[in-house]
Amino acid sequence: MVETAPYEEQGRIGDVEFRKYPALRIASVRGVPENEAFGFLFRYISGRNRTRKNIPMTAPVISSEKISMTAPVISDDSSMSFVMPAAYSLADLPEPLDKEVKTEEIPAREVAVIRFRGNADEASVAAMTRQLIETLRDHDIPITGIPFLMRYNPPFIPGIFRRNEVGIEIRRTE
Repeated sequence: MVETAPYEEQGRIGDVEFRKYPALRIASVRGVPENEAFGFLFRYISGRNRTRKNIPMTAPVISSEKISMTAPVISDDSSMSFVMPAAYSLADLPEPLDKEVKTEEIPAREVAVIRFRGNADEASVAAMTRQLIETLRDHDIPITGIPFLMRYNPPFIPGIFRRNEVGIEIRRTE
């Protein structure tokens, strides 16, 4: 069983779920195409690090892209991150050997999420992102970040069985 990033559900509006995530340690690659980013991250957790230590795979794999209205789609603002196991502090994470891989801690945050099954293709992600943002705007919930995609399954899992989510950082007033 793969460890997943912990969170507390804080409520729902329709298909949108509100979550509180604790601070998470991540390994990230920015500004390279997704397949290359995944490769760098997978090699990092498979021992391509200063201590040659294997780190268990966790879920979700998080990717984001600041989308502009012009090409190219891959820019310095694209990123892919692996969430590190909860047992690791930032100091416990081995130093990456590839300069493209950075380890960091993201602070605790509140996130609105919409879940969908199937392939996380561009059209599906765009449709779910629109639905998420429309729901938040309709309920006057402030958006404080850019949308990101969370994938929970390995690529060999058939699309119909895949769990995907689009999330966005928010600030709710209780």
